[in-house]
Amino acid sequence: MWDGQPGGRIGKPSDDIVKQPGEIFVCGIFVINFNLMSIHTILGAGGVIANGLAAELIHHQESVRLVSRHPAPRQGASSHAADITDLAQTIRAVGGSSVVYLCAGLKYDYSVWRQQWPKILNNAIEACGQTGARLIFFDNVYMYGKVDGTMTEETPYDPSSRKGDLRARIATQLMSEVRKGNITASIARSAYFYGPAAGKTGIPNVLVFDKLAKGKKAQWLANADEPHSFTYTGDAAKALYILARDQGSWNQVWHLPTAQSPLTGSEIIAMAARIMGGSSHYTLLRKWMIGLGGLFDKTTSELREMLYQYESAYLFDSSKFEKAYNFRPTSYEAGIKATADAYKNDMGS
Repeated sequence: MWDGQPGGRIGKPSDDIVKQPGEIFVCGIFVINFNLMSIHTILGAGGVIANGLAAELIHHQESVRLVSRHPAPRQGASSHAADITDLAQTIRAVGGSSVVYLCAGLKYDYSVWRQQWPKILNNAIEACGQTGARLIFFDNVYMYGKVDGTMTEETPYDPSSRKGDLRARIATQLMSEVRKGNITASIARSAYFYGPAAGKTGIPNVLVFDKLAKGKKAQWLANADEPHSFTYTGDAAKALYILARDQGSWNQVWHLPTAQSPLTGSEIIAMAARIMGGSSHYTLLRKWMIGLGGLFDKTTSELREMLYQYESAYLFDSSKFEKAYNFRPTSYEAGIKATADAYKNDMGS
């Protein structure tokens, strides 16, 4: 029953209601003032983008809840242990949130993705639908497949891989729920990313910066002479918070800010090597080499079907976001320098 006040509700507690901080119980009734609840919840805390987003939220003095199976404690945020493949746990984790960011990163294994991604998305949709939280899904570009030209928010889904087909299905499902009015949500899509502290998942970090920091020869995938867009992690984190704050951003797809005029792989290597004092010579990991390596390493095997993204130009357009929010993405020169400096100071992993 509504109490006649904006954002307020009075009712009897029941077993199916998740009680959250801010609920006040008086003589068997409780009052919830939703205007006082502004919790930003990150599902899949602990990854590169999630960590950057948490820092951004804390910087802006937001109430932050970090959710993962084993969340690490972080000053300025609360931690909530949950398995988001379980619906009940997801609902409890989301309860009381104003905005939920789905930033989960699964093991790079299609069999794991096929089993877990549909569950995770279904649970996030159901949990946000039940609690009234708005959802931002941090997504990649696998669903576009091999694109002849530049990827925009209007690029049709035409996946070239099993993983791309799965991402197309879950993205389509989410926006279908939006059109039905069952949830308020947006998709925030990034190119492959790089930046300080992205050492375990950023391709340039793994193949270039980490190698150079160890005095080794850099590597690149398939073709180092084609331009390849990369999203700077700091820009992605800032952009997610910008979208969450704007009431006009919801129920659509956004490409997160990514510098235009992308460099080739060889140009990225040369720039990083110059800053880090290493060699600009590199090893090109060709498709047959990835296939051979895949016989001995599962992650390498999973990478093979995605090599089309490195064989030809990979161009990602974020002009919609840049124009809407007057946002200038970090240049490749500045981003590469910041990342290289982090490795030089042993902060790149």
